[in-house]
Amino acid sequence: MQLFLRKFETKHNSAPFNQIKLTDYKEAFEKTIELARTEIDSIVNNAEKPTFSNTIEALDFSGENLDRLSSIFFNLNSAETCDEMQKIAQEVSPLLTAFSNDIALNEELFKRVKTVYDQKDALNLTTEQATLLDKKFKGFSRNGALLNEEDKLKLREIDTELAKLKLTFGENVLAETNNYQLHITNESDLKGLPDGAKEMAASLAKSKNLEGWVFTLDFPSYLPFVTYVENRELRKEISIAAGKKAFQDNEFDNKENVKRIVELRHKRANLLGYQSHSHFVLEERMAQNPEKVQSFLNDLLEKAKPAAQKEFAQLTTFAKELDGIEQLEKWDGAYYSEKLKQKLFSLDDELLKPYFKLENVLNGAFTIAEKLFGITFKEVFDIDKYHEDVQTFEVLDFEGQLVAVFYSDFFPRKGKRNGAWMTSYKPQYIKDGINERPHVSIVCNFTPPTETKPSLLTFNEVTTLFHEFGHALHGMLANTTYPSLSGTSVYWDFVELPSQVMENWCYEPEALALFAKHYETGEIIPQQYVEKIKESASFLEGMATLRQLSFGILDMTYHGKSQTIDDVKAFEKQAMEIASLYPDVEENCMSTSFSHIFQGGYSSGYYSYKWAEVLDADAFAYFQEKGIFNKEVATKFKDNVLSKGGTELPMELYKKFRGQEPKVEALLKRAGLI
Repeated sequence: MQLFLRKFETKHNSAPFNQIKLTDYKEAFEKTIELARTEIDSIVNNAEKPTFSNTIEALDFSGENLDRLSSIFFNLNSAETCDEMQKIAQEVSPLLTAFSNDIALNEELFKRVKTVYDQKDALNLTTEQATLLDKKFKGFSRNGALLNEEDKLKLREIDTELAKLKLTFGENVLAETNNYQLHITNESDLKGLPDGAKEMAASLAKSKNLEGWVFTLDFPSYLPFVTYVENRELRKEISIAAGKKAFQDNEFDNKENVKRIVELRHKRANLLGYQSHSHFVLEERMAQNPEKVQSFLNDLLEKAKPAAQKEFAQLTTFAKELDGIEQLEKWDGAYYSEKLKQKLFSLDDELLKPYFKLENVLNGAFTIAEKLFGITFKEVFDIDKYHEDVQTFEVLDFEGQLVAVFYSDFFPRKGKRNGAWMTSYKPQYIKDGINERPHVSIVCNFTPPTETKPSLLTFNEVTTLFHEFGHALHGMLANTTYPSLSGTSVYWDFVELPSQVMENWCYEPEALALFAKHYETGEIIPQQYVEKIKESASFLEGMATLRQLSFGILDMTYHGKSQTIDDVKAFEKQAMEIASLYPDVEENCMSTSFSHIFQGGYSSGYYSYKWAEVLDADAFAYFQEKGIFNKEVATKFKDNVLSKGGTELPMELYKKFRGQEPKVEALLKRAGLI
């Protein structure tokens, strides 16, 4: 427990995973909260008049031990959890909510912040300092500091309940994912499935002491099954299982949690004087308000829908000609898309996978970062890790100085939630003249190695790795003074720019030549495959765009106005109808496992994936114009976007990099929609 009350005595002050016991956490949270309270009290009770330094800066640097503990605990709760850890999360979550409310609703502290804020024009602050001051003031005003005592109490109750509900929502989704398995004993049922996926399923069955093959709802297991297995009934079974996670009227059902989360978010927004949760959230986004988001989504919908309908008709005709399918269903989508792609481009993932050995792809990402941003990655074995699958790296500049510590964690396992994400164990900041470097991690769920093959990635997994690596670069190359403005601490609809822009290198022959090498022969990926990858990049892009838009529309429908939701399924169906192509599946409901908006931080923000695509298409067009490894453009991107974090308004940073505001045409052109 004492561990968390001082600087870690480890290499680069890295997290001492091997020294942490589960039983330490509860007391460690209590003690570090107490320590953070003492720091807040010393700011409040400072006899000197409030200044930027003794109030705003002091506030930003306070609670370092607690922040460090929280990042370690909650990161592990996503990547390496267990029942006991989830129980601790439920216990400490209200303590943390209460503490953050104690700060946000501390009148004396707010008075000091407001005093500094009211004289900001006379303080001669740098841009970064002015941004921090604005952020701190809004941190209070947007979290109830201006409310009366009765309403402050209501806000506390709402926040405590919301924190617990979000945790429960995520636990239910994980439990439902873990509770399902499709056990197959007849090999003929697996006709069409590639050998690698079959071998993985056999190895999973073996680990469970079962004969045959086992498939789960983990993406590397689920996706090959619905993409390649010819048996339509089995595709239907696993597809419906995936679609009804936490929608089964059992102990893990999330319907009431969805209703309650939406209701509490609206109540909270109204209490703070906002029309809706979306109005509250979007005030601090590039998009600014729900009307602008709605108009952005509708505009893209209008452009993408005709293309999507045309593609869907093409896919339907193809399925009918091939197998006499009269009505294309959701469990047919991936299967016939893959078949059509093979027909049109003579390209399928199984053909490409041998060229995408995980280690090579990761090294490719490292090499590209080195060429663009002048950093190198060196694997080290003397930094603690929380699971044997994790790799640890020192990131160095050309002078050999430490830029960051980097962790990678790539394979699915029982205690790890689905999906892929980047996170941080320690932020970057400058204090007492020392530039503290960040510790950054990417966590994915890729196809693991088998007894006969290394981990070979699908092209989709390759772009996922580059996506998360883009987020990681945003964290690793951070160079700001204050922890709360560092790295990915930016407006939510700007945070996806670095990640999405990195995906573009996966389609460039010059970049692919660096890492796409056959795992057995070392042969570089043939040029005709590269051309086909580029050609097929916008294959069924209309349908893919419509799908993303439907999620953004659902998010905004939940959060854009106060309402009573009687039936989650009916509500979802009506909201998504405008962007739906496939017939509805009665047993399925997306909302009950829509973790992005009900557990993660994307509520009223799901649109930002498409918003960031506009930014990334426009940004990459600049690279293409000057050369994809052009040092001048890369340096501009590093200096004005990656290193700056949230120190300035995102549009200002973007314009400094690009010389102009982004144009939506770049995206539409890349997607083949114009």
